[in-house]
Amino acid sequence: MSDRAHRVLIPVDVLEGESVPRTLVDAFASIPVVLLGYRELPDQTGTEQARDQYGDRMRAELAERRTVFEDAGCDVESRLAFTHSRLKTFERVAVEESCDAVLVCNPAPILETVLVAIRSDVNVEHIARLLRTVLADTTLAVTLFHVAADEGERDAGAELLERARSELVAAGLDDGRIDSTVVVDDSPTAAILDAAADHDLLVLGESRPSIRRYVFRDRVERLAQETVDPVLVIRGEYLETTAEDTEHGSENEE
Repeated sequence: MSDRAHRVLIPVDVLEGESVPRTLVDAFASIPVVLLGYRELPDQTGTEQARDQYGDRMRAELAERRTVFEDAGCDVESRLAFTHSRLKTFERVAVEESCDAVLVCNPAPILETVLVAIRSDVNVEHIARLLRTVLADTTLAVTLFHVAADEGERDAGAELLERARSELVAAGLDDGRIDSTVVVDDSPTAAILDAAADHDLLVLGESRPSIRRYVFRDRVERLAQETVDPVLVIRGEYLETTAEDTEHGSENEE
């Protein structure tokens, strides 16, 4: 496993007035972030046209949001992007900036409990280490959560979560802050949404490693869109840009 520093991508639609809740700024102050100011465009609007029309305003709005992170002591970089597909842009920028995870912001008036949905034992150690970095300077309580397909898989699910707990403790998280829950349900997405309703932040991990793994597909995309909680999507450990990731219309911010 690589020992490189962790990094989180935080996309913000600044022209819609979106900002990062202060509770999330404080929770992520201990980890470097890339703040992505983006604008999703109609198909008929060109990215160059949008840059000419909105670029200066977006830079100013993004600078204000970056200052909030800097004032919290966070190591923060920023980028701008005009795009026709925001999720594809999030994926591409996460790869380019070697980000471990993408934080999808939703309102977070309080941030006390975290639900970590784990599907398999692949990348559990990596997930644990990133969580430890994020949670280091917080008092957030963690619930490890697994959905078993039937009763025959419940014990295997419990063993999986016990391994995840051990990895978190080994990474330095206090065991007293960690709880575990296994449920049996033939609809994992619905089960996770139900459980997320009782927590303040949802963490989703990829089910298998890949040098090129889409972040927002099927279940993860639905969870990110339907939950009212902020969602932290943890990518696979190995990230690599491929030709299919190339997309025009992004702009780096100095």
